[in-house]
Amino acid sequence: MDQKNYDVVIIGGGAAGMAAAVSISEEGLSVVIIDREDTLGGILLQCIHNGFGLHYFKEELTGPEYAERFINMVNEKKISVYTNTTVMDIMDATDGKSVITYSSKQKALRLNSRAIVMAMGCRERNRGNIGIAGTRPSGVLTAGLAQRLLNIDGLIPGENAVIIGSGDIGLIMARRLSWTGCKVHAVVEIQPYPSGIARNIVQCLNDFKIPLYLNHVVSNIHGKNRVEGVTITPLVDGEMNSEKSFFVECDTILLSVGLIPDIELMKKLSIAINHDTGGPIVDCSLMTDVDGIFACGNVLHVHDLVDYLTEESYRCGKYVSRYLSSGKNESQFNIKPGANIRYVVPNKYSSGMDNPLYFRSMIVKNDAVMTITSQDQVLVEKKMKHVQPSEMCSFTLKKDVLNKFFDEEGSEIFISIK
Repeated sequence: MDQKNYDVVIIGGGAAGMAAAVSISEEGLSVVIIDREDTLGGILLQCIHNGFGLHYFKEELTGPEYAERFINMVNEKKISVYTNTTVMDIMDATDGKSVITYSSKQKALRLNSRAIVMAMGCRERNRGNIGIAGTRPSGVLTAGLAQRLLNIDGLIPGENAVIIGSGDIGLIMARRLSWTGCKVHAVVEIQPYPSGIARNIVQCLNDFKIPLYLNHVVSNIHGKNRVEGVTITPLVDGEMNSEKSFFVECDTILLSVGLIPDIELMKKLSIAINHDTGGPIVDCSLMTDVDGIFACGNVLHVHDLVDYLTEESYRCGKYVSRYLSSGKNESQFNIKPGANIRYVVPNKYSSGMDNPLYFRSMIVKNDAVMTITSQDQVLVEKKMKHVQPSEMCSFTLKKDVLNKFFDEEGSEIFISIK
């Protein structure tokens, strides 16, 4: 087996992996990107709509244009890349880890490194994850698969569609299908509020007069060989009101019912998983509980904007570089979700640094107040114009604030919204 040595191996060649690689390369370290697809870019390549880059590049780009920016950076910095390559195993080595890969071109290859960044992204939840009753005809697809079929392969999934779930990919596909002449009859959402960001509700549903049924479920799928229609049932106090069910004829169903971090490789390494995010538990430097293995992007927690994912991943690259030069930051303390908070990432903070935090509200509220507390002390109180579960919130906990409240290095803290 051929061997090559690098300071850092990055698994995943989407926006997260490329941003981390660029950041690490800027520190003068050798880095290699491994990706199982035939080119870098990840899911961005099939997202031909615009709306990317407004925060990071200060201009509006399509998904492929956003990916191209980072592909060019990777090429300019002469970062090593192995595409069409699958990670088979990760093993301990004398000074770090060895990543065993396989490809039809390189065959088996051993990449030795001092650190690993996992940036494998996420996958879609499917029909089996949500348990819809009915037959199992063709025509039931995840929204991401339909997006690839249409935007990459040039195939139209169907002529009459119903979309289950109001996640952003589903909303974008409602608009995309409408552009092709496919009639989108309904978007059905089990929650009393949309799962996608407000911008997509307006631009992808309202502008095309596509009805959004909140507090409704698809209670049955009809059809033998191909989907023939669905039964939609409203919820009252969480229970289905079958008396008000109605039938919608369609030949295609798209599922947009959430994303799950792709953690299969992490499971093999027994990396601790955060059950609130579906991704790994990480410290203030985005390092997992396995020394030298870091995580960033959608494999860590599902982001709503690629710009925020890029910022986090670029910062992860700096953390990796600091770890390789100075070692692990041992002075860390727990940070946990409090009232009305679903999760907070990272799961630890350090009083010796500024700590960028990402979190999601469990409530929809205007004029909300975020508080960070420790031992009944309020460290931070911040007004927030609007919060909702579909939109990720961010806040940087400054070391000056921490040093003001803690005589010693720190203590466990909680983030809440009211």
